[in-house]
Amino acid sequence: MRRVIEQPCSIASISPPCCHPLPKHKQQLCLQIRSQTAFTKAKISSGVRTCLTTRTIRSYSLWPVEKEKKKKEKIKENDNSETLLLEEKHSVVGDTGIDNKYKKSHNREERQSKNKTSFSGISSNMWWRNLKAVLGQSFNLEGISSSVAVVTRDRHLAVPHITVPDISWIDWAGLERRGFRGVIFDKDNTLTAPYSLALWPPLNTSLERCRSVFDENVAIFSNSAGLYQYDVDGSKAAAIEKSLGIRVVRHGTKKPAGTAEEIEKDFGYDTSLLVMVGDRHFTDIVYGNRNGFLTILTEPISPSAEPFIVKQVRKMEKCLVNSWCRRGLKPTGHNLLQEAIQCVKDPSTM
Repeated sequence: MRRVIEQPCSIASISPPCCHPLPKHKQQLCLQIRSQTAFTKAKISSGVRTCLTTRTIRSYSLWPVEKEKKKKEKIKENDNSETLLLEEKHSVVGDTGIDNKYKKSHNREERQSKNKTSFSGISSNMWWRNLKAVLGQSFNLEGISSSVAVVTRDRHLAVPHITVPDISWIDWAGLERRGFRGVIFDKDNTLTAPYSLALWPPLNTSLERCRSVFDENVAIFSNSAGLYQYDVDGSKAAAIEKSLGIRVVRHGTKKPAGTAEEIEKDFGYDTSLLVMVGDRHFTDIVYGNRNGFLTILTEPISPSAEPFIVKQVRKMEKCLVNSWCRRGLKPTGHNLLQEAIQCVKDPSTM
């Protein structure tokens, strides 16, 4: 029988069956290479792990230290900035020229801020005053109470002495010859369109003729301008005076209520020597007749621009006065003018 010789397990036994077995010295060399590669892999992996752990440990250990350093640096920067500001302030105080410049610029900024606030306040106040003026003309409580008294017992006060289409039909020289010394105009729809500052262009010649006859004794007395209630600082009155070249009489009570004391002080004449010209029966004409003026009624210049309520009240006033005149109602007499036709002329003949 043959003997079977048992050989120790080696790399040759692991190799595939088709390969020839390696010699011993080569087998040992392969074992050494494999062992070295496994050792290096293990060493590398352990090194990576240790490196990562050491880095994380260092980062965690150094984080509070770095944070404290950053805080100290910020504190130093703040201290430096404060010292610089103090130095600049001391230098500004020391140098009078720079100090004055600093004060001037500071004062200029304060004035600009005050001007902005004051301008916004002025604009809001102007808007509110304009709104109150419009509402006050639309809802004239004094006019309503006076109208009730006129309708019930004083109807003759609503009838004018003279009625004309507009002021261009008035003979100003004829009025002056009969002893009249001044003229008071209503503004809206008598000289200008409602709430306008510009004179109605066709009336320019007649107004110039009136001013040439009566000189400085020509003024405006209106509820929309010069009334202390809606024009406290007189800005609207000043704008009208600048635009029309006629002074505005300041007063405290809306027409037709109140007396003519302000007008008499302004003109220096009694009301019997003055002419009141307006476009409303129950305001201008009632006020003029009640206080002794010669009253002249004109047709409205631009009734379409009026508020709806004013249009309706105007129509009602006209209907009432026309019906009273048809029944024979006459205006109150005036000492200086016996017949109205004496001071009315066609504009084409003048």
